[in-house]
Amino acid sequence: MKGTRRKARILALQALYEVDSVARRPEAAIDRLLTEAGLSPEVSEFSRGLVSGTVEKMDEIDLTIQKYAPAYPVEQLAIIDRNVLRLAIFEILFDNKVPVKVVVNEAVELAKTFGAGSSAKFINGVLGSVSAIAGR
Repeated sequence: MKGTRRKARILALQALYEVDSVARRPEAAIDRLLTEAGLSPEVSEFSRGLVSGTVEKMDEIDLTIQKYAPAYPVEQLAIIDRNVLRLAIFEILFDNKVPVKVVVNEAVELAKTFGAGSSAKFINGVLGSVSAIAGR
């Protein structure tokens, strides 16, 4: 399941990137990506839930990012970094289905794969602080 959940997170990240960069509707972005990916219904539903939940809680998530990375205004973060953080913070603070350490590790891996050279370290630092308040 680990590999398929990573694929689901990658698709969720891609959808969130589209939503953020070209103002695409979240449902349209994830539907297109899932159709192309051909994942199982269970994995598709996991990915779809990540996108809808992240979008639904985005204002609260962005406030959390601002609180734990005050030197980096959310709107000025690289789009990929901003959305890796949003996705992970949604899972840590609101979704509660995956252990915090797994979420942080997955986010760091996404940052290594899709972000800039310093992205992984930045993401890890912010999520380390957020994890401390997760209470689980």
